[in-house]
Amino acid sequence: MSVNPASLPTAKNPIGVFDSGVGGLSVLREIRRELPSEDLLYVADSGHAPYGDKSTGAIEARAIAIVEFLIRQHAKAIVVACNTATGVAIRTLRARFSLPIVAMEPAVKPATAVTQSGVVGVLATSRTIDSDNFAKLHERFGAGVKILMQACPGLVEQVEAGDLSGDGTRALVERYVAPLLEQGADTLVLGCTHYPFLTPLIREIAGSSVAIIDPSAAVARELRRRLDNTDLLSDRSHAGTEQFWSSAALGTTQPVISQLWGMKADVRSMPNDTTVFASGISRAAGS
Repeated sequence: MSVNPASLPTAKNPIGVFDSGVGGLSVLREIRRELPSEDLLYVADSGHAPYGDKSTGAIEARAIAIVEFLIRQHAKAIVVACNTATGVAIRTLRARFSLPIVAMEPAVKPATAVTQSGVVGVLATSRTIDSDNFAKLHERFGAGVKILMQACPGLVEQVEAGDLSGDGTRALVERYVAPLLEQGADTLVLGCTHYPFLTPLIREIAGSSVAIIDPSAAVARELRRRLDNTDLLSDRSHAGTEQFWSSAALGTTQPVISQLWGMKADVRSMPNDTTVFASGISRAAGS
């Protein structure tokens, strides 16, 4: 199939970022720090969060449909700011789309370099822990280090609700962190993009001597490298803009996105939601 040169992305085009919900804002803020002049598009698929309890086909369908939406908004690159979507759908996305796609990866490698006790705890969703990507990371970097994997059901929902320090959230964090500390973990990997918003609470519970590893900054640096290598890095001197969309009710998600972003965010509903995502599910099922 021929490609229309006019449709090819340029350095002036925006960057598309998406997550199962609001957690990917932790990645978006690092992208903003690393690339202050880039225009950013963000999709919070909060209407279908969490992805952790979804089937492989459903997660792939969501990822495909959202990337197609971001491409229609002229995105020049995509950041999959979701560990679960990365583990399940990244190979499908890269096979299907030709633009640069940067994905999340639990920061197991840097954690194994930091640990003094030789014990690393990974906080993640069940789907991330069970993914082939994570199994490969464990195999590559787990030699000589004990890697403890802790699924954290409920934490995504707490962050989606904007509850970062309430009694319920604290109880969940204590439940998941305490067993890792008891087994000697001195390093904790945040294996879900929602969890960096809980870092102050995790730090309070784990103590100051425990290292907390968030891969978001590394993802932003990798995005810069990919854009630079493909001549898509913006050379503008003025500050970039942000646009936000959500698949959930705006009355629920707009206050939380504004809370986590740190300023008022103008959030829009995903247009033609049923048509866009139904078509994505149909195509994914047949792919």
